[in-house]
Formats: sequence, structure tokens, C-alpha cells
Amino acid sequence: MRPVGGDPRTRVLLKLGGSLITRKREVEKLRPKVLARLAAEIGAPGAVPLVVLHGAGSFGHPGAARFGLAGPPADCRPASERARGGAIVSAEVRRLHLAVLRALVAAGLAPWSVPLGSVARNRAGHLAELDPSPFASALQRGQLPVTFGDVVPDDAWGVSILSADTAAVELARALAAARVVFATDVPGVLEGPTGARRRVVPEVDDALLARLQPSPGATDVTGGLRAKLEAMLEIARGGADAVLISGLTDGAVSRAIRGESVYGSWAHARAP
Repeated sequence: MRPVGGDPRTRVLLKLGGSLITRKREVEKLRPKVLARLAAEIGAPGAVPLVVLHGAGSFGHPGAARFGLAGPPADCRPASERARGGAIVSAEVRRLHLAVLRALVAAGLAPWSVPLGSVARNRAGHLAELDPSPFASALQRGQLPVTFGDVVPDDAWGVSILSADTAAVELARALAAARVVFATDVPGVLEGPTGARRRVVPEVDDALLARLQPSPGATDVTGGLRAKLEAMLEIARGGADAVLISGLTDGAVSRAIRGESVYGSWAHARAP
């Protein structure tokens, strides 16, 4: 896809993880103080043109798992049940999205909502098409486009989940982003024995992905850490830097979106 609109390589994508802005082990539990601080950091002086994405966290993942929206339709379930499940999860995640928009407005920003359900479609659970023009248009108007992991139409399954991480890969390519920042509740990819002090792996590469072990935790229907690292490597192959940092560290997000080298796990841009 050819990059659309504006000055290339000046844009940054920021993904706020669901585990960062919500408590994923509690149903629909927001972290309002964390969200307010992140919104203030996004609005700090010196910001570059920015697109914000956020995960569903405790607002979307439990319902998506309950209705099986991350996988193919079950033969034993009527299509109407999946359609209703999609509607329920869509409404749940929009409650979180509204909280994000309100926090950004309170921080003095001009957010513009671009739901993935209205600009993207899947085919058998995989992204088939995403229209980047509403994001580019919002940037050109001086607004802050904001999107989120969502339920989207699916050519084969009726509806399915499109994660914000997957959307970030496509948007980074389409908008010619310079950098993609994944802000989570951990300082990077952690390695080491359970119960011991674990280190942050500074470089994300194929070898790290190969040795990554599944970790227990809350329900995540979008693939968890492995899917995020795969997205980061795809972004790097497209010519942009991608970094996984802690959004719980004061100032880390504002420094990362300004282009500073922030402590975390990096997938550095490779020649496209």
C-alpha cells in the first residue's frame, strides 16, 4: 500500500495496552489515574503528529472469549449468537474508548475517533483491508486520530476480532510512520527464571520470538506477547522502529513519542 497524505516519516503510532489502562483480571475496570497521566504525556510540548491506538483490556477480552470471536464459528452455535456476541463486545469496548477520548480531551487534545469496525474488515480472522484515509485526514486537520481493538466484519466468519497491534502494523506502513511505541504494564520483554530478578531483553529479533515461552495470566484473545513481538518485527521490516516500554514509568511515553531512546525492548528499522 502506498503511504497516504502529508509529510512522510514524521508520524508516530502509540499503542496503549489494555493491561496498562485497565485491570485485565477485573471486568471493565479502568485505571483512571494512569489514563489521565498518559493523556497528559501525549499532550506534552514537542509532540509530533501522532495516532493513538488502545487495547480492549478487561472491557473486551472476556466477552470476545465467551463468544469465540477470535476463532471460526462453532458448528453447534447459531450465526445469530455470534452476531449478538459481536454487538455486545463492540458495545463493551466502546465504553473504554469513550473513557480514553474523554481523558485526551481533558488533557487539552483534539481526539478524533476512528473505530476499526468502520474502516477495516477481516477474512477468516485475518486482516483483509484497512482504509487509512480517515487517519490521514484527521492528521491533516490537526486532530489526534484514536482507534482501538475492535469487532470488525469478516468475509468468512461474519464478524471477528481485529487487534490494535495488527492495525498498528498496517497503519505504520500506510501512514509512513517513523516509530511505533507499544506502552504496556511491563518495561519490555522479560527473561529469566520465575521468582528471580528478570532482565529486559533490549533487542527484539527472530531468535527471541523462537525461545519465547507462553505465560499464564488473564484471558487475551489477540495472541498476547508473541503476537505483539511478531507485529514489532513486521513493523521493523517495513522500515520503522518499534519499541515495547512501560507506560507506568512517568515520562517514558512522552520521551518515546518525541524520538528519545527509552529503556525497553526494541525492534530497530530494517531496510524495506
